[in-house]
Amino acid sequence: MYNFNATLKKLGVTGISFFFLLVLCSSCANTRHLTYVQGSFDTAALSVYKVPETIIQKGDILNIIIYSDNPLATALYNQTILGAGGGGSSIQGSSSPNSGATSTPSSPTTSGYLVDDNGNIQMQGLKSFHVDGLTKQQLMDTLNRQLDEKNGGPLMNPYYTIRFVNLHFTLLGEVTHPGNFNIPGEHVNLFEGLGMAGDMTFYGRRDNVLIIRVNNGKREFQRLDLTKPDVFKSPYYFLQQGDVVYIEANHKKIAANDQVTARNVSLAATIISTIAIIYSIFRK
Repeated sequence: MYNFNATLKKLGVTGISFFFLLVLCSSCANTRHLTYVQGSFDTAALSVYKVPETIIQKGDILNIIIYSDNPLATALYNQTILGAGGGGSSIQGSSSPNSGATSTPSSPTTSGYLVDDNGNIQMQGLKSFHVDGLTKQQLMDTLNRQLDEKNGGPLMNPYYTIRFVNLHFTLLGEVTHPGNFNIPGEHVNLFEGLGMAGDMTFYGRRDNVLIIRVNNGKREFQRLDLTKPDVFKSPYYFLQQGDVVYIEANHKKIAANDQVTARNVSLAATIISTIAIIYSIFRK
């Protein structure tokens, strides 16, 4: 029979201390894979950053409201939309069946112009024009060239509010709540996105996060290490419209699944053996 006390005496104080040190180091190593942005980094350099402008893409829905010093003339370019109760109206983007606008299901008074497969939108009172690849400011400049009286247009001092209605990203894999998420405002970074999904699970790999992005009609794949400070410098740190983020499972999840499988097989074998024994006893 194994004598544990005798083994401890042979090890002595030094051996026991070394043993507990190994256990402690092992424990620390096990928690490091749960930590983001490890090690030292230059906070001064990383504190200065520029949030990228959101680029209009095909499939986007844009809410556009136009104002000017002559509201009667402006009304031609802002169609009315019935409110939730059917009475009254609110000036929003467009809801005309022929205007290329699409209402969002979230609110009866919210609408937007769908950017079609050719990258164009069509507003009432204006011809169809190209918006794919533009920023909001560039779209405002495009509208100004058509509407501002200084450029031969019908409106005095026009100005605009433009919002993206359907900005979203998808987070899959080892997160608490995987799914499709709306981007609040117009910008969300990777850590904020993980927070919206309830953070990674214990089994999520923080050193190998996959970002799938469509850029100029081409699919891009990029892997990020969230344990390194360099992640803040990546152009993929800020999520864009339609991004897909996939969190891969680490080896602990695979090992845990293997253990569960082995346990289930062992349990099944035990049940089958028990049934066979009971059957043989009653058969006699």
